[in-house]
Amino acid sequence: MTGGHPGHLASEAGRALALVNLRDAETAARQRLDPVYYDYFAGGAQDEVTVAANEAAYRRRSLLPRVLRGCGPPRLETTLLGQATSMPVLMAPTAFHRLAWPEAEVATARAAAAADVVMIAAMLSTVTVEEIAATGAALWFQLYIQPDLAFTESLVRRAEAAGCRALVVTVDSPALGRNERGDRNDFHDLPPGVFCANMGGAGHVRQVVLSPEISWSHVDWLRGITTLPILLKGVLHPADARLAVEHGVDGLVVSNHGGRQLDTTPASLDRLEPVAEAVAGRVPLLLDGGVRRGTDVAKALALGAAAVAIGRPVLWGLAIAGEPGVRRVLDLLRTELANALTLLGVAAPGDLTREQVVS
Repeated sequence: MTGGHPGHLASEAGRALALVNLRDAETAARQRLDPVYYDYFAGGAQDEVTVAANEAAYRRRSLLPRVLRGCGPPRLETTLLGQATSMPVLMAPTAFHRLAWPEAEVATARAAAAADVVMIAAMLSTVTVEEIAATGAALWFQLYIQPDLAFTESLVRRAEAAGCRALVVTVDSPALGRNERGDRNDFHDLPPGVFCANMGGAGHVRQVVLSPEISWSHVDWLRGITTLPILLKGVLHPADARLAVEHGVDGLVVSNHGGRQLDTTPASLDRLEPVAEAVAGRVPLLLDGGVRRGTDVAKALALGAAAVAIGRPVLWGLAIAGEPGVRRVLDLLRTELANALTLLGVAAPGDLTREQVVS
């Protein structure tokens, strides 16, 4: 599965090319993954109300095209916090890629590099940030601030040294959401040989601490130790968005953690406009949760996002065919977004307007 042999490479490419859309990718990945690992990736907290709501929010909204605009082929390139990218789609941070594919996050990063998109490397990856950076992918680094601030600072320094261009701080996890699929499967520990590589070596891996003591003072501390742009991931409330700007944050990710933390929180898309109104253009907004189509991307952009991030679809592509599978997922989304913009009558993502999304 890991490649090298021509037959293996051909079969991986063939599986990838057989995908018609991102929903096909999940179906195919479910057939290839260990059912326990599929449940880990696909599942959410408790009744998974929020998991379903994230996708349903896009279906509740319609796109309203303009005609006879003479725009020509759309240009998808964009710049986020000084980072150029080929389209307004990033890879969201997701943990434990080795459960999906032997080459793990290295394969994912190679796909990001080939597609010229930003990969937000997860703190809980199964290879180190240095190994991910060696692929040449454009990287941001996702961080859970640890109560041990000296260790947290060491992670920041490693991310800086590896060439990461921003820090994405997950702030919606003062505790771990309860995943009942994991309870039913008795899946609470990683299998032998799989561990959080950024947290130490196989013989001594630190435990990740999710602490309700983490506060705005920790954001201020982080702002004081690094010059990298800081984004807060997991902001849904307008008051928190305003506070973030006051504390010198450079961007926000409107996110409910893919429905994996507090169940019955609103869909990310439903919170985008209130957060956009609160920040009033002072910092860029990203959004994750439920993006499965190019039309979904267009809706999020029209409602105020500068870009979206995708998580589970990347894992589905990885599980199907490694790097080629992830590339196929990105290519499909790119093609769909270009088609949607053409049919909407706009030349670039930034030309989308609020009135082109209706309920």
